[in-house]
Amino acid sequence: MTASTTFLNFDLNRVPSPCFVVDEAVIEKNLQKLHYVQEQSGAKVLAALKAFSFWQLGKLTGKYLSGTCASGLHELLLGKEAYGGETHVFSAAFKANEMEEILSLADHVVFNSCGQWQRFQPEIKAAKAKRQELKFGLRINPEHSEGTTPIYDPCAPGSRLGIPLSELDESNLEGISGLHFHTLCEQKFEPLARTVAAVEAKFGHLLGQMQWINFGGGHHITADDYDVEGLITLIKNFAKKYDVQVYIEPGEAVAIHSGILVSEVLDITWNTLPQAILDTSATCHMPDTLEMPYRAHILDSGEANELEHTYRLGGMTCLAGDVMGDYSFTKPLTIGQRVAFDDMAHYTMVKTSTFNGIGLPALALWNSSTDELSIIKEFGYSDFKERLS
Repeated sequence: MTASTTFLNFDLNRVPSPCFVVDEAVIEKNLQKLHYVQEQSGAKVLAALKAFSFWQLGKLTGKYLSGTCASGLHELLLGKEAYGGETHVFSAAFKANEMEEILSLADHVVFNSCGQWQRFQPEIKAAKAKRQELKFGLRINPEHSEGTTPIYDPCAPGSRLGIPLSELDESNLEGISGLHFHTLCEQKFEPLARTVAAVEAKFGHLLGQMQWINFGGGHHITADDYDVEGLITLIKNFAKKYDVQVYIEPGEAVAIHSGILVSEVLDITWNTLPQAILDTSATCHMPDTLEMPYRAHILDSGEANELEHTYRLGGMTCLAGDVMGDYSFTKPLTIGQRVAFDDMAHYTMVKTSTFNGIGLPALALWNSSTDELSIIKEFGYSDFKERLS
């Protein structure tokens, strides 16, 4: 199924290979939908930089959303510098030597344990004295799983993420103005509704004491079949019931359907079936395809044996499992031919690596409405060398 429909007629030879190409027009369409949710529900929508931090679009994002959420100091700095609006930060654990700077930058700091909340009290009190508006929260774990893949389930048994009710020290909540929970991964409205019910069942006695509640991320709001009006109603009812400001922090929803990864066929070999070696890598450039795992769609392709010519597509690295999957095409692939992996904007460029010395894909920004194309950045040997020693 094709998601990034604006790229169907895009000339893949207009960019270097490999290259992430992001359609600015689609990003803006997604942001407009998120802004609608924000306006209609009263929630504040934050862009989760862990999923998509193409900061060339920071000002555009800031035009529609309320701010950013970060997973640590570096994303926090990026949000402050390139996006504007509120800056929120959560980490499974904060480093002591970064805490002072984090407290000087963030608007909301969310702790993953009561221990860290207590441990950093001297720094917290000093920062609060300088910035009265600084707010603090705790991430709770409702012990309610909606994920089907354990690696992406923050509420799986034994998870290190969030505080179970049994571990929450309710006697030390002075200074805590909000709670944060997160259970979803690219999911529809119904799993969120079930999660909210679980949170109310376990933590409802605390919700009325709070000023804000963060519903976390994983909301596939900009997907065509998402129940946007259901989300709006849920947020409005929750906010009214507990007299709180609701935050949501979708990441992939900002960028779904907006990008491709252009790749080039370097060689064609045979072992049991035809093999095509590409200048991209599943493990280096799209690791979620191996971690989830899932099969990334390629524009103008079919499932194995669906079309006339089937190939196993693999990457350049020495990892035997660096394989994207089996795909079929109407015509034989040729060396030098370009192919495009679909829906490759979110959770891709933020995860790339230089394993085996493989080059990082270039970054390009395209606007499908104006056809304007900019090659934002290309990477080379220095990018590989300078992260080592």
